[in-house]
Amino acid sequence: MTERLQFVYLLPAAGQNPDHVLQGTGVKQEARRPDDDSTIAPEDAARFLSCYCSGHCPEDATNNTCQTNGQCFAIIEEDEHGEAILTSGCMKYEGSHFQCKDSPKAQTRRTIECCNTDFCNRDLQPTLPPQAPSEGSPHWLAFLISMMVCCCTLICITVVCYYKYKWQAERQRYHKDLEQEVFIPAGESLKDLIHQSQSSGSGSGLPLLVQRTIAKQIQMVRQIGKGRYGEVWLGRWRGEKVAVKVFFTREEASWFRETEIYQTVLMRHENILGFIAADIKGTGAFTQLFLITDHHENGSLYDYLKLTTLDTQALLRLAFSAACGLCHLHTEIYGTQGKPAIAHRDLKSKNILIKKNGTCCIADLGLAVKFNSDTNEVDVPLSTRVGTRRYMAPEVLDESLNKNHFQAYIMADMYSYGLVIWEMARRCVTGGIVEDYQLPYYDMVPSDPSYEDMLEIVCVKGLRPTVSNRWNSDECLRAMLKLMSECWAHNPASRLTILRVKKTLAKMVESQDIKI
Repeated sequence: MTERLQFVYLLPAAGQNPDHVLQGTGVKQEARRPDDDSTIAPEDAARFLSCYCSGHCPEDATNNTCQTNGQCFAIIEEDEHGEAILTSGCMKYEGSHFQCKDSPKAQTRRTIECCNTDFCNRDLQPTLPPQAPSEGSPHWLAFLISMMVCCCTLICITVVCYYKYKWQAERQRYHKDLEQEVFIPAGESLKDLIHQSQSSGSGSGLPLLVQRTIAKQIQMVRQIGKGRYGEVWLGRWRGEKVAVKVFFTREEASWFRETEIYQTVLMRHENILGFIAADIKGTGAFTQLFLITDHHENGSLYDYLKLTTLDTQALLRLAFSAACGLCHLHTEIYGTQGKPAIAHRDLKSKNILIKKNGTCCIADLGLAVKFNSDTNEVDVPLSTRVGTRRYMAPEVLDESLNKNHFQAYIMADMYSYGLVIWEMARRCVTGGIVEDYQLPYYDMVPSDPSYEDMLEIVCVKGLRPTVSNRWNSDECLRAMLKLMSECWAHNPASRLTILRVKKTLAKMVESQDIKI
């Protein structure tokens, strides 16, 4: 019976040709005649097997017949065009056992069958092995990547459309609610309404519908101020004067933040600007954002100091009341309806208002930061606004402030408070002498200083506002100078806390027998 071996033959690396084995006759061209006592190597043995040859016929083949001392073979392989070609021939003894075994380093599909009887390879019909799955072609890879990009884009568009739809739906619902009004009895003043809301235990201001009702009933009188955020108007509600802060549309984040802070539980304090209502008017492209607060005819501390000089009692009244307002902001109140600690981040004379009794109240909380002690997280607003460069602490200017540490914001406020005290002290008359009102660093930087200007003066040169020699000859101004110097120290850890400042000023107020 014909003995048959089948395997997959894989061509060697490029540059090597196995045909020198397949086409040989099995006899060396110069085979020596062995002596009687010598051993004949297998490759030197005489030819004894006849095979059919086609495509691999040696030169001495006759009628497609070759002879070998090895084996007959038939081979099928793919050419460069992918077509199967069947050939056969003689395989010499040398290497025949290796040729009839597959190679793991194949690059071309090729199957060989071997046998060892005369002309046995005429009937051999080797078949090609199955086509191995090819690695992804560049075209398929490109298609796959394109599909992934399309899917991601579609998902992003879907998410954006969903949130846009949700935002528009909320806005429409908000404006629909605006049409609703609550009845506010005649004779009820704003003070009465606010007192009632505090007595109810909510502690977070007037109910939303009451706010919207008040906002719809306000009459705008005239513009009384303008800033980066928008405009301030004098308004009237049932004859009572109110201040209406109208935000530019681009400052929606500031409006939202300030409204949120003012409506924080237990936020109301005599030295924090009194909040009344917040409202949105208009739809589509033109939208007005309103914040309605108490109106103070004396205006800001900046305006007040330009027109008014102070005596010692007025100076202490202003400094102490400002410290009380800032202390209320900085202090966390614990309880079921507690208040978080809040840092202002834009404290300056233009953001402090003067009440009729000569005390201060702190305003403009659009940049305020809240601290959640339960989660130990700092709640920073999304607004793109930054504080006023002239009042920025050294760590803010050189960007070394740790934004994840709430105490860092508190200490930055203390630096700004020290500059505000300096502005007040300049306008205090002692011995008939007083300085003109000026902003901090007025003699060191331009009227609208850049970051670089302030960085050079405050951080690189380590300078602070100029102090008059007369301050050292007055007990009150000398104490105020010591206080402000400890507030504007370069190292935040060296600055006084607002509670320490408040206690120090309280002793000075008591010693002067000042009623606040």
